[in-house]
Amino acid sequence: MESIFTKIINGEIPCYKVGENASNIAFLDIRPLKRGHLLCVPKSEVDELYELPSEEYMSLMEFAQRVARALKVAVPCKRIGSMVLGMEVPHAHLHLVPIDAEHELSFSNTPLVLSADEMESIRASISDALDSVG
Repeated sequence: MESIFTKIINGEIPCYKVGENASNIAFLDIRPLKRGHLLCVPKSEVDELYELPSEEYMSLMEFAQRVARALKVAVPCKRIGSMVLGMEVPHAHLHLVPIDAEHELSFSNTPLVLSADEMESIRASISDALDSVG
């Protein structure tokens, strides 16, 4: 059965897409820990990140690095925290979260509730920054 991320990749479910390339996609998390919390997802449906073939893993990491740079431009913060859990969706993915302190990078924290307009504004800011980073 296709994962929800595969359905997003295939355009069957809408998302707040920040960017994509031939192998990967980045979109905002709909239950964000912080403004700008997003997911970098390989287009190949593999359950766990470390099961990706080496070339696809490196492609995702290079993509995530570029997205993280754009995220830090668009959402001022001390760090971009990254987290690999993968328990909620059986499709490899990497969480990128703008943080100012370590405790902010925890799923025990209550997620933010943002309006569609806020989500679109954040998405556009990150996407615009992605166009300007190398």
